[in-house]
Amino acid sequence: MKKMDKLIKKYDTIDIPSELEYIVKNSIRRTKAVQTKRPLLKQWSIGVVAAAALFISSINMSPAMAQSMVNIPLLGAIVEVFTVQKLALDEKTYQANLAIPEINGLENEELQNLLNNKYIEEDKASFKEFEDDVDEMKHAGDGHLGIDTGYDVMTDTARILSIARYKVNTMGSSSINVKYDTIDKQESILLTLPILFKDDQYIEVISSYIAGEMKRQLVANKEVSYFFDDPFTGSFENIKPYQNFYITSNHKLVISFDKYEVASGSMGVVTFEIPSDILSDLLVSDTYIN
Repeated sequence: MKKMDKLIKKYDTIDIPSELEYIVKNSIRRTKAVQTKRPLLKQWSIGVVAAAALFISSINMSPAMAQSMVNIPLLGAIVEVFTVQKLALDEKTYQANLAIPEINGLENEELQNLLNNKYIEEDKASFKEFEDDVDEMKHAGDGHLGIDTGYDVMTDTARILSIARYKVNTMGSSSINVKYDTIDKQESILLTLPILFKDDQYIEVISSYIAGEMKRQLVANKEVSYFFDDPFTGSFENIKPYQNFYITSNHKLVISFDKYEVASGSMGVVTFEIPSDILSDLLVSDTYIN
């Protein structure tokens, strides 16, 4: 448990944004209690992990199939992610399609409920804002407006669940925003970048790598367009302490930027996989990234 002890100790020194504070505190409190009761679960066998991976796409495509898998003995306990609710509007030049995910199967039901409630509240707020904007446009003489939300399971292993929730707003051009939740399923912890690292040096190291990779791509591909020395957009300098990220099934850190955040709109959502060797000395442990 030494690795998890370090993570918990690290948490106590971290400033958590208000929107994450309640979720993370409850996750850590639950983890401390779990530590006194049982050791970390061993990794599933390669065969079981491979079998689970084959079903991931089906879980997301078919809620009925996901429900039917709960009691399959071979796979054991499965954390499911599926669409629990849809909000829609289709009215001439106004279209809305919002798909709200729900997580099922986390041992920490409090964390699970907090995340699920967050997903519902955020999408309902987006739908309400869309309806208000439509009303304003109608009073002003009509227009074109659209919103789509959905989700992708980026990683689902014995330990890690990473969910990407996207929102596409369309009004002439479109903007894309993606939010990620990465969860340690065994210890029921909602992971953030500051929790993973010893101190804030990760910001400079990761930012330096990304800046170098942007410049390399700009030279290699004329279609690439990042913000560098632009009088209107400025230049990319640093990631945010709580930058969007997820962890891959092979334990790699991927940093994500929304459309227009660091590049022109033609680039869409931009991601960078960070080499683990430049992070190894900065990490609290190699439990998640190696």
